[in-house]
Amino acid sequence: MVFITLLVLVLQSLSTFGDEQLLVRDYYKETCPMVEEIVRYNLQFAVLKNPRMAASLLRLHFHDCFVMGCDASVLLDSYGGMVSEKQAGPNVNSLHGFEVIDRIKYQLEEACPLIVSCADILAIAARDAVAVRGGPGWEVYLGRKDSLKASFDGANQFIPAPNSSLETLIANFKQHGLDIGDLVALSGSHTMGKARCLSFRQQIHDESAEEHYDKYKRYTPFRRILRSICPKTGKDNQLAPLDFETPARFDNHYFLNILEGRGLLGSDNVLVTEDHEGEIRKQVWAYASDQKLFFASFANSMIKMGNINVLYGNEGEVRKNCRFVNT
Repeated sequence: MVFITLLVLVLQSLSTFGDEQLLVRDYYKETCPMVEEIVRYNLQFAVLKNPRMAASLLRLHFHDCFVMGCDASVLLDSYGGMVSEKQAGPNVNSLHGFEVIDRIKYQLEEACPLIVSCADILAIAARDAVAVRGGPGWEVYLGRKDSLKASFDGANQFIPAPNSSLETLIANFKQHGLDIGDLVALSGSHTMGKARCLSFRQQIHDESAEEHYDKYKRYTPFRRILRSICPKTGKDNQLAPLDFETPARFDNHYFLNILEGRGLLGSDNVLVTEDHEGEIRKQVWAYASDQKLFFASFANSMIKMGNINVLYGNEGEVRKNCRFVNT
C-alpha cells in the first residue's frame, strides 16, 4: 500500500513537469555546437540590412506556436493537397523572414546535416531578435522536431485578430495553456515592429471608439496622424509603427502607450479599456513603471510559449529544407 502511494506521488510529480522538462538547454552541444552562433550571426546581418526583420522573426515564432504548436508548420510551402499556413488570412502578405530562416538552415545543413530542426531555429531566432533590439535574453530550451503537415484552417482560427476583444484574447491564450499574465507580457512584443493599415483601420476610423478611449480629446492629433497614413479605403499595406515613441527598441514603452490610449491595434487598447476588474491594468502599470519586471516576465512567457505542443522523437522530423517535408 505504501509502495502504491509513493508510485502515485511520483507519477503526479512527473505530470507537473510540463514540456519544458523534455526540452533541454544544451541539446546540440555535441551534435552541432555552432548552432546558436550561426543563428545569431545571420540574424544580426538580416536586421542590419532590414531593421524591421527583428520584429518579423519574433512574430514568425508566435504565429508558428499558435497553430498546432511550435513545430515550424508555418514555414511549409503548399505542396500536393496541403495548403500552406502562409496563405491564411493572418499571414498572407503579412509574415516576413522566411528567407532569413532559409539562409540559417542552409548554413546549418552545411555544418551539421539533418541535426537542427527548423522549429528550434525559430525559437533561437526569436530570442536573438529581441536581444538585438535591446530586450532581454533567455535560455532557449531545445529538442523540438518539425511537423509533417501545415494547418491552413488552424492559422485562420487560432491566431488572434488585431481587433480582438479582451475576452477573445484571454480565451485564445487559454486554449494554448497561456494565462492572462502571459497575454499581457507577450503583448509587450508590440514595442517594436510595424503593422499594416489593414490591421488598424477599424480602430482609428471608429468614432464611437474614439469617444470611449479618449473622452477629453487629448490624443486626437495621434489619431489624425494615423488617419493620414491609413484612410477609410485604400492603402491597405501602408505601414505604421506599433510604438511611435521608440519603434526600433525593445523596451516597456508599449505599456505607457496603451495607458495613454496610444495603442495602434484594437487588441492593444482593450487590455486597458475592457479590463473591468482592474487586474490587468495593474500589471500594465507595473510594466510601464518597471522595465526590468517586464523583461523578466516576457522572457518567462516566451519560454512557456515555446513549449506549446512540442513534437519529440518520432512525432516529427528534422527537415532538410524548412519549406518542405523530407521525401
